[in-house]
Amino acid sequence: MPYSALFSSLERIMALLRSEQRRNCAHLGLQAVHLQVMEYLAQCNRFSDTPAAVASYLGITKGTVSQTLLLLQKKGYVCKTPDLHDRRIVHLSLTEAGREVARQASAESLFQEASRMLPQQHHQLSASAFAEVLRVLQKAHKNQSFGLCRSCRHFIEGESQHQCGLTLEPLSDADSKKICQEHAPR
Repeated sequence: MPYSALFSSLERIMALLRSEQRRNCAHLGLQAVHLQVMEYLAQCNRFSDTPAAVASYLGITKGTVSQTLLLLQKKGYVCKTPDLHDRRIVHLSLTEAGREVARQASAESLFQEASRMLPQQHHQLSASAFAEVLRVLQKAHKNQSFGLCRSCRHFIEGESQHQCGLTLEPLSDADSKKICQEHAPR
C-alpha cells in the first residue's frame, strides 16, 4: 500500500475510534482527555504515574493535566499519593470506579470487534508493523518511547523477581508488563 494510502487509512481508523470514544465519554460526562489520562494510568508502572509523566506521554500541558486530575479526583476516579521518599512527587492511581469508567468509555471494544473480522495471519503482521512505525516516529521526533518494561534495555529478568537496571528497583512480573517513561529500546 502506498504511504499516502496507508496514512489515510490510519487517519480514518483513528477518527472512527476517537468518534466512538467521544460518544462514550459524553455519555459518562467526560471529555476525551479525561479518558486518555485514565487509560494511561491504567497501564503505567510506578515510575511513570506522576503528573509530569502523564503530560509527557499525552503531549499536553502540565496545566491541562492539573485541571484534568482535579476533576477526576473530584469524581472519585483518581487518587493522589505523596511519594514516600520525596514529598515533592505525587503518584497517581485509578480507583475501582475510575477503572470501570475507563473501561466503559474506551473505544477498544470497537477495535477488537473489527480485528476479529480479519484473518488471523494479519494480526501479528499488523501489530509488528505498527509497533515499528511507532518506534521510528518516536525516535525521529526524539519522543520518549514509554514502552513495556520487559522490552527495555535496562530490564533484568530474574526467576522469581525482575529488576530495573536503571533504578536498581525490584520489579514484579506485573510491573514488567506495564509501560515506563524511562523505557529505552533494546
